[in-house]
This record gives sequence, structure tokens and C-alpha cells, in this order.
Amino acid sequence: MNKIVGIQLRKNGKIYDFDSGHFVLKKGTKVVVNTEQGQAVGIVCLEPRVPEEKAPVRPLKKVYRLANENDLEKFKKNCKYEKDTYDYCYEKIREKKLPMSLVAAERLFDGSKIIIYFSADERIDFRELVKDLVQKFHTRIEMKQIGVRHQAKMVGGLGTCGRELCCSSHLNSFKPVSIKMAKQQNLSLNPSKISGMCGRLMCCLTYEFDYYNKAKKGLPKVGKTVDTPHGKGKVLRQNLLRNKMTVLLESREEIEISCDEITKTKPDKKGQKKSGKKPNE
Repeated sequence: MNKIVGIQLRKNGKIYDFDSGHFVLKKGTKVVVNTEQGQAVGIVCLEPRVPEEKAPVRPLKKVYRLANENDLEKFKKNCKYEKDTYDYCYEKIREKKLPMSLVAAERLFDGSKIIIYFSADERIDFRELVKDLVQKFHTRIEMKQIGVRHQAKMVGGLGTCGRELCCSSHLNSFKPVSIKMAKQQNLSLNPSKISGMCGRLMCCLTYEFDYYNKAKKGLPKVGKTVDTPHGKGKVLRQNLLRNKMTVLLESREEIEISCDEITKTKPDKKGQKKSGKKPNE
């Protein structure tokens, strides 16, 4: 059984699985692979691994061969060609005053086509732009509109945490992010604090969401009345990382207490309140 190897075709791009065939590969090896767009040069980003026995069989394309000096030289020329294409396209967009944001230009390894990536708020009539590009570079031109998340992934940058954007450093796909995730983690709902460089909710809001859901299970919510060793009170804040809660007692004293020392007060059938079990029991 051949091993599966993870190969990245573009910088900050998605990592695709390929069949390593008879090649002995290691992380950092440059190879030539066959894709739906033709041949491409990629780099091994994930060490070869044996497929799990119970894993479903997937039809994977095989690594064509190891990249040689000619392949790397051709790839280097393509990168320079892409920069020239980007600069020319950018000037034409400004000249024609098209309401679009140019993101990147990609030339296929065999030079048969150039893909222009852009973002826009609405549909754009770019027929005249394509004519200029075809006349300049004498090849097929494909215009591809992408969303703001993919734009941030391709452009890159630093997040509010001071580190490289997650989408451009290690995320291979985007998971749905909702405002509920910020609420569950007691984060500020100020858009400037929970939005990423793309203007959408930050991808990192999903990282600890499952933990907070599990940690909050069975605990009294903020505003609920609880019983404590110091008397009854109302929950003001939750600090799940420290397993503590801040409670306002009936005496108006504010205390911080362990979640394990708190019990809920539940109304009985007659409308009177009685103590329930501890939340973690």
C-alpha cells in the first residue's frame, strides 16, 4: 500500500493529499504533480503516512516525479511573470476605474492560462480588461472572484494578537463562525475586537468554543440565584478557566467562590425555593 503525502502547491495555499507512489519523500521535498489544471510544482508539507485500515479508499493522484533544476527554473520564471501580470492588471483596473480589488495573479506551470483573483462587492463587467490582458500576454485569461476571507488568506498579514494570520499560516479551510461563540466565551461584542483583518468574525473564536460549552454544562447562568456556604446570592460573572464564579450575596457583599461550592436554588411546586444538587453532580 502506497503512502499518502501532503503537498502544498501555492504559498499559504491548501495542502492536498497525493499518492507518493514509489518515491521516498520527506518534508521540504519539491515535486511535480498532476492536477486538474495540468502539471504543477509543489512542496511536501506533511510527512508521508500509511492510510488507516478502516479509512475509506480515496482515488488520489500520484506524484509524477521529483522536481529537477529545469522545473525549478521554470517555476521561478513563472513567479516573475505573475508579478508583471499583477502590475499590469493593477494599472488597467485603475485606468478603467473598476470597482474591484486585485488579489493575485497565477500562471499555470505550462503557461497555458493565467488566473486573476479579485474581490468585489458586486458583479463586475471586466470584458474590456480581459481583452487588454489577452492582447498583452497572448494567453487564456480566467477571472476568479473570491470572498474576503480567502483574500486575507492569500495576502497574509498580522492579526490583533501580533502573530501571522491563522488563515495564511496553518488553516486549510474555513469553519463557520458565529456571534454565539463570542458570547459563550464572555468576550466583548465590540466588532473591532472580535473581527479579523478580513472584517469577518475571527477564525480563532472556534478554537475554545467546544471547551466552554463543556465547562458551562450544568453550571448556573449569570443572573441566576444560587446557594453558597455564605448564603444565597446572584451569579454576576463566570471564570471558567479558574473554575470560579463571582456571586453577589443578599448582604450586598461580592465574593468569588469555586463552582464546586455552588448549588442552584430551584422553585418547588408551591412556588417556594429549595436547594438543588451541585452542578457537577
